[in-house]
Amino acid sequence: MTVADTPLRKPSVTAWLFNQPYLMLSLMALFWAGNIVLGRYVAGHVPPFTLTFCRWAGTFLVLAPFAWPHLRRDWPVMRRHLPLLLMLALTGIGLNNALSYWGLQHTQALNALLIQSSGPLFVALWSLILFRVKLTWAQTIGIAVSLFGVLVIILRGNLAALASLELNAGDLMFAAALCVFGLYSALMPRRPKTNPLSLMAFTTGCGALMLLPLVMFEASRGETLTADTLTISTLVFVVLFPSTLAYLFFNRSIELIGPNRAAPFFHLVPVFGSVMAIVLLGEKPEMFHLVGYVLVLAGIFTASRRGSARPRS
Repeated sequence: MTVADTPLRKPSVTAWLFNQPYLMLSLMALFWAGNIVLGRYVAGHVPPFTLTFCRWAGTFLVLAPFAWPHLRRDWPVMRRHLPLLLMLALTGIGLNNALSYWGLQHTQALNALLIQSSGPLFVALWSLILFRVKLTWAQTIGIAVSLFGVLVIILRGNLAALASLELNAGDLMFAAALCVFGLYSALMPRRPKTNPLSLMAFTTGCGALMLLPLVMFEASRGETLTADTLTISTLVFVVLFPSTLAYLFFNRSIELIGPNRAAPFFHLVPVFGSVMAIVLLGEKPEMFHLVGYVLVLAGIFTASRRGSARPRS
């Protein structure tokens, strides 16, 4: 048999998926929407800092067997970029999630979903401040359109209700978490070229260690985990979906299309949140849902066009 006669191997499903940034970002938004709804549901039952630690320690344990060979090979490169990797662990893993879960203890899921919509603005701001990466007009218009669609959904078509929205300490903490994650997103294109599993294993492991002082603080106040069905099912969900899979998808998508084109997909989080309310909580679909969905999708399509600027390497 000649080389020409050799049948070509079809790429695996995993390889195909890891080259579909828009599909990965959509799944990421779905998982993060579930994380917000669940985080609010277990507020008061699971301590926020302990939940964050278990989330990332569990993710590290899931990834470690697969990541270890890559981590050993990539370690010389990673060691030369250690300050940047530690900053990614702090912003994307430890601090961001601790603030998010703490904020959900003191606010409603509706407020958190609304504040989540400001995510692309934080990414754009940090990219501009640190690396002078400006939004294109398409990105600016797309973010504005999708943000308007989010407001239509969350405010149930009554935009005047925005004036009566009350913010509290939990809202401010959730906004601070998004600001921190915006820094993580802006720094990601500058990470060293390593296997995705190496990066995830290192940042999740270090991020979990950074959370230990907060866990000890909660324990000193008598706030510990209760090993019941709700706690265990919560930990299984947050480790597998909004952590392991969502972060792998997000990191790979930034590598493919850059942070400013990926950030508008944050607006899918409240869209999926509203769909969950319809499917799981029996909320009745209304016309404002359809209008909001169309606006969000149109904005994301506009902001993520190929003509948008790519980050400088």
